[in-house]
Order: sequence, then C-alpha cells, then structure tokens
Amino acid sequence: MRRSPFALIKRVALPAVGLLIVANFLGYALVGTNGALAWGDYRRAKQERSVELARLEAERVRLQHRAQLLDPRRADPDLADELIRRELGLVRPDEIIIDMDRAPGATEAQPAAARPERR
Repeated sequence: MRRSPFALIKRVALPAVGLLIVANFLGYALVGTNGALAWGDYRRAKQERSVELARLEAERVRLQHRAQLLDPRRADPDLADELIRRELGLVRPDEIIIDMDRAPGATEAQPAAARPERR
C-alpha cells in the first residue's frame, strides 16, 4: 500500500506543530528574560539594590536628624551657627578654619585672614 505524500504530511503536521510550541516554551523558560538562566542576574541586581537601599536609608536617617536639629521651635545653636557661617561667609579675623571635608592628611588649618572670602 502506497500512501500519498500529502496524507503523510497531514498526519505528521499536528504533532510537529505541538512539538514546536513546546520547544518554544521550554526555550523561553531557560533563556528568556524571566528564564532560569536569568536568575543569577536577578540575584546580582537585588544585591546591588540592597546596598543602595542601605546607603539611602542611612542618608535618610542623617537628613531626618538634621531636619530635627533645624526645627524652629528648638533649633540647635551649634548647627545654626555653622550654617550661617558657611552660607554667609562670616568669619572673625582671629578664628582658624579647619576644612573637615578634605581627605585625611590633606587638612590644613588656615587663619581666617588668609582664607578667601566668599560672598
């Protein structure tokens, strides 16, 4: 008995299409954007985000504390004096300025008269 090629193709087409669909889903499950091989990238990204979150939380706590010190009802006099002097450049001639923002070892004390005046 001889079968026609059209009948053979018709008989194999449905299982072949099903196999292609299953292979497509398996491929996406392994190498897709949310696949098994992307888990390492997600873990690395999560770890980076956790470090960034901890840094931002520390910054938030610092800023919250600073905002409490600037409360108009009970402002911290030292912080207010520091802000006024920094923003307005008010320094007496007999004061010595120590810049704490520089790297360790690079800090030099300058008499106020030698410091360039900011306005």
